[in-house]
Amino acid sequence: MKYMMLIYSAESAEPSYGTPEFSAHIEAYFAFNETMTKRGVFVEGDALESVDSATTVCVRDGKTNTTDGPFAETKEQLGGFYILDCKDLDEAIECAAQIPSAALGRVEIRPLVVFEH
Repeated sequence: MKYMMLIYSAESAEPSYGTPEFSAHIEAYFAFNETMTKRGVFVEGDALESVDSATTVCVRDGKTNTTDGPFAETKEQLGGFYILDCKDLDEAIECAAQIPSAALGRVEIRPLVVFEH
């Protein structure tokens, strides 16, 4: 079953770009990617730009409305995602615990819905 791992953390808790801590953090992500690929569960994953680049869209009464920024003002923002093909939720939890930002924030695990045609 495919699971989406939604990575939430406060941007201020993440290491700053260009610092040795940032390099170590990114190396940890590269290692995670390699581990999940070798394990055969990696499907897709990517980081997101800062919440400053977010645009939220809603349609009300046929009118499209946009707002700069994320939908909710929270301390933690969605920073990236993985899609992993795990045998069950237990394996998905074990994999999510290895995502480097799990130590700085949270990783929400959601099974993907497979629609039949």
